[in-house]
Amino acid sequence: MIDLTMNRDNLKRAVERAREKGIIIPTFAQMQNPDLIPQKIKDQLASVGLWDINPLNLFRITWRNNPVEKGGDGTYGDVNYIEVPSSLSGVKARIVILVGKWFPTGCHKVGASFGCLVPRLVTGQFDPTYHKAVWPSTGNYCRGGAYNSALLACNSIAILPAEMSQERFNWLKEVAGEVIATPGCESNVKEIFDKTWELRRTREDVVIFNQFEEMGNPLWHYQVTGKALYDVIEFIKGENGHFAGACFTSGSAGTMSAGDYLKEKYPDSKLGVGEALQCPTLLNNGFGGHRIEGIGDKHVPWIHNVKNTDMVVAIDDEDSQRLLRLFNEPEGHKYLIEQMGVPAEFVEQLSLLGISGIANMLCCIKMAKYYELTENDILATVGTDSAVMYQSRINELCEADGAYTPLMAAADCAEHLRGIRTDNMEELTYETRKRVHNLKYYTWVEQQGKDVAELNAQWYDRNYWKNIHNQMDEIDALIDEFNAEVGLL
Repeated sequence: MIDLTMNRDNLKRAVERAREKGIIIPTFAQMQNPDLIPQKIKDQLASVGLWDINPLNLFRITWRNNPVEKGGDGTYGDVNYIEVPSSLSGVKARIVILVGKWFPTGCHKVGASFGCLVPRLVTGQFDPTYHKAVWPSTGNYCRGGAYNSALLACNSIAILPAEMSQERFNWLKEVAGEVIATPGCESNVKEIFDKTWELRRTREDVVIFNQFEEMGNPLWHYQVTGKALYDVIEFIKGENGHFAGACFTSGSAGTMSAGDYLKEKYPDSKLGVGEALQCPTLLNNGFGGHRIEGIGDKHVPWIHNVKNTDMVVAIDDEDSQRLLRLFNEPEGHKYLIEQMGVPAEFVEQLSLLGISGIANMLCCIKMAKYYELTENDILATVGTDSAVMYQSRINELCEADGAYTPLMAAADCAEHLRGIRTDNMEELTYETRKRVHNLKYYTWVEQQGKDVAELNAQWYDRNYWKNIHNQMDEIDALIDEFNAEVGLL
């Protein structure tokens, strides 16, 4: 469970800092349902930009922001999502994708990092006048962590692989106190872990918020992302609709806990986890590098409830790269509208999907084909971020392959979208689930110092994950107490 041990001396300093900086912290319940947010905060948000370094934007850590860059009538609306038409997906099943672009920073990872930092802040385990929050990630999580740190008046250190997109580094230089680039690409997670251990050994003022092991990450996704997906599904399914399942690529595996929420609501649904074919860790104990930015490999995250996962789906990174151009180039749009019959209004929304969001959509297409789903079936996933974060990647592809042509659009659509097959997938049995779970031992027990007894509890203790998911009310009570001490409401 998330440690909620109190440190009263640190907490006093945290309260004083919050009072000085005008910081009020939202509860998880308010992120689930912004109707609970005080009207005076909503009124002030109307003049605050979505990415502004303003503590009021803590109240925009929700899937229900109005989809605008600044203000917006009423500040909040329905859950932001898109539904992929069959003319694009090539399958009968309905695929819904939550849209992460309308979070501050343009990515839902700002929520996961909130779930990790705030419990330590409101218990006094993190002293913002002394500690530095260290955010190791393959990209978006450290952006979210640095942003939340700035909003909460905490110092931060961002760690990410050197080969991540330039947009990430440019933005972090403006927000984080320090940026550290580790060797390699998305799949070089161990190098990130090694850097955090170096910081632990050499500095007393750092607190590591490792998204792959911090239970605040799955708690946030279970309670906030899971609830948002459930609300969308209930809204669209109608009398004959059937929720068939969800699939999420495994970065930290935080979003997988949203699948745990959905499986409790729809017990016959399936939960899939996606990864890059070029580094098939879950599928084939593999290794390598890949280009699906934002998902990490070569290990099984500590926070992944493997026992509740039904399928592993591998996605070729070439598919997501080619579709990035198809979905964002004028000739690609023209081809999809005129030759494939995709509605123009939906084509205009394709830029809402970043590279991992495209991979998530492909995972759902593969699941729809594997399970032979019909037009009454619904699959769900998330668009972690949008194409805004990958213009440099589009430019690189243009430099490598030349200007995008109608022939290239036709080839990419045929091979990398309509040509998606049910290869490189595995429906997990009890034994194969346990094989994946046991891979945690090598990373987390041997390398990261976790207790093997807890590893076994994750598998055998029926209440292990439930106890974590149920900590929301206790943490919300601590947030309310913190805000009361600050005295700004």
